[in-house]
Amino acid sequence: MNQIDLKGRVAVITGGAQGIGRAIAHRLLQSGARAILWDIDQQGLNSAAHELGSLGPVDTRVVELTDDAAVAAASAAAIAQAGKIDILINNAGITGGNAPSWELDPAVWRQVIEVNLVAPWLTCRHVVPAMLSQGYGRIVNIASVAGKEGNPNASHYSASKAGLIALTKSLAKEVATRGVLVNAITPAVAKTSMFEQMTRTHIEYMLGKIPMGRFVEVGEIAAMAAWLSSEECSFSTGAVFDITGGRSTY
Repeated sequence: MNQIDLKGRVAVITGGAQGIGRAIAHRLLQSGARAILWDIDQQGLNSAAHELGSLGPVDTRVVELTDDAAVAAASAAAIAQAGKIDILINNAGITGGNAPSWELDPAVWRQVIEVNLVAPWLTCRHVVPAMLSQGYGRIVNIASVAGKEGNPNASHYSASKAGLIALTKSLAKEVATRGVLVNAITPAVAKTSMFEQMTRTHIEYMLGKIPMGRFVEVGEIAAMAAWLSSEECSFSTGAVFDITGGRSTY
């Protein structure tokens, strides 16, 4: 494992209780960062804190990420507790199941947009001013190849991730000269609990699109996120970093 220097850095990871978020927290802690995990799953947060605590300081907070007041309070508490926020990983997300666009329930469609797109905007809304005031920050948005290509029977998920990519590009240009870098990662599908929200047919469709013939490992996504969270990432912003095993090479 390459050692990335994040000593003294404070990282907020949304959806940090499990899956990709927990893997990113693990890698950032190994690199010397302090991890603050936000999630709606208290039991999962307790498990993550127990598992990761031996690697470094881990703080947890139950946060409804689609609630502006809750995100504001969590951001203020993190800064009060840790003194700053250097890194923001917007990872929390849901798939909303699979169906043709015209058969999806409007409430489910809106919920996916709220969790996958509005929530990352809210975290940025409250964390970016603190980063600007200290003249340093790294934001990594976990999007998806679905946001680049559009997956059939997942229009809500695809649209939300395409929106997150566009948010990444817009925000990056707004803060490009102020020490804050904003990038996105677009993974292929990984074996996480999100599989429970997808049909077997959809999972097989996504696997069939990957030239390398396997799913991405959460640790591989975490490794990319760790570099994007570091000072070594110094001239990439507004960029989309592909990790799809050859599916989407643009």
